[in-house]
Amino acid sequence: MSVRIDHLVYAAPDLDAAVDAVEERFGVRAAGGGQHVGLGTHNRLVALGPHTYLEIIAPDPHQPEPAGPRPFGVDGVTEPGLVGWAVACDDIDRAREDAVAAGFDPGEVIDGQRRTASGDVVRWRLTSNALAGGVVPFLISSGGTPSPAISAPAGLVLESLHVEHPDPALITPRLRAVGADAEVRLAAAPGLVAQLAGPTGRHILR
Repeated sequence: MSVRIDHLVYAAPDLDAAVDAVEERFGVRAAGGGQHVGLGTHNRLVALGPHTYLEIIAPDPHQPEPAGPRPFGVDGVTEPGLVGWAVACDDIDRAREDAVAAGFDPGEVIDGQRRTASGDVVRWRLTSNALAGGVVPFLISSGGTPSPAISAPAGLVLESLHVEHPDPALITPRLRAVGADAEVRLAAAPGLVAQLAGPTGRHILR
């Protein structure tokens, strides 16, 4: 199984405001993305390397209220922050089986999609633990579709990512089960901490 960090998920109550704030702080403006039709969210993207990107996601005021909760706890987000991350895999069904065998079930494999501004539909498959977000990543497979990092605005680099949690001994085996090689540091509350480098220097994103 081949794995790598696919993307980080940064949730905000308002997409345009979050895009402005990220640009002001990091010097790169997120673009592209689209609507998650039926889920009530929309997003913008910025590359963090050749195969990794930052997804800025927020409630979409142009969609009706979804039937269920919006993903990543977006409904309850009052301040922007990292709420999840994804590990890319070549064979998501095999990767899920391996994770279960290693003692952690990331959930069933489900279909995901978004509609771009041009009307195109981009599809992928992911494990259902994505819907809740959290410090344990979800698995994702693009099925051969080029990574969004290729077309997303460039200029930022993900230099490091670590997990914070009150019980590192609980979380570390779960990370290993999904093939995620991330340090877990003791902290009062769960969280994700990324160091990004770009036009305005190095900054921490939480």
